[in-house]
Amino acid sequence: MSEPLTERSARIVAARRLTRRAGRDAAGLFLAEGRQAVAEALADPAGVREVFATEAARVAHADLLGGTSVPVRPVTEKAAASLSETVTPQGLVAVCALRDVPAARLTEAAPRLTVALAELADPGNAGTVLRTADACGAGAVVFGAGSADPYGGKAVRASAGSLFHVDVVRGAPLAPLLPELQAAGVTVLAADGGGDAALDEVAAAGRLAGPVLWLFGNEARGVPPELAGLADARVRIPMRGRAESLNLAAAAAICLYTTQLAQ
Repeated sequence: MSEPLTERSARIVAARRLTRRAGRDAAGLFLAEGRQAVAEALADPAGVREVFATEAARVAHADLLGGTSVPVRPVTEKAAASLSETVTPQGLVAVCALRDVPAARLTEAAPRLTVALAELADPGNAGTVLRTADACGAGAVVFGAGSADPYGGKAVRASAGSLFHVDVVRGAPLAPLLPELQAAGVTVLAADGGGDAALDEVAAAGRLAGPVLWLFGNEARGVPPELAGLADARVRIPMRGRAESLNLAAAAAICLYTTQLAQ
């Protein structure tokens, strides 16, 4: 076996640039850390350039790494840590190709369920919504212009592998896209705590049967008014308790699960 790559090795230095969005966009690559993310990535090995693994990780994950055609490169613990954004690095990192698809694909063949995020700021929420969308059968998640990058380390970890299961559209201007989807027969629903329509009423009226796009906004400001105005309905989640509101991830889970039941 070759000598482990160190944190100063050219491959590691190049991979470390992928911890920043500018580096990811320039290279067309991102990092997926940990067994679950690497396993999901290797399910489609054509999208994986290489895997870095410490000696401990190679032993612990021999079943995963032993049969892959993707190059597995030994690295030192320090090199692996330099690629990690976690407190306790797992010593297993895959370099993967960005998985973006063009927004035009959605208008050509709209999924039964699509999620669009308008100015969502927190990468953890980005990954959590991706995971929830996947669990509820969504075909695509659209990260509107100004939203967090789903390929950042925190977002990739929060997605728990779901990043590899759904189509990802990044940086799409939502104002022109939403009317195009509506013209293609998609019902656009904006999640809004002050919305006129209640979620249960929308479901009872058969408006979740699909194809449906759910629009979620910024954690603090919600869906921008100009986008909410384009929606077919502004939908609130009825709450019996005294909580003023739900956080974005919880609201998305309720809306998407309710839609899954209707479809």
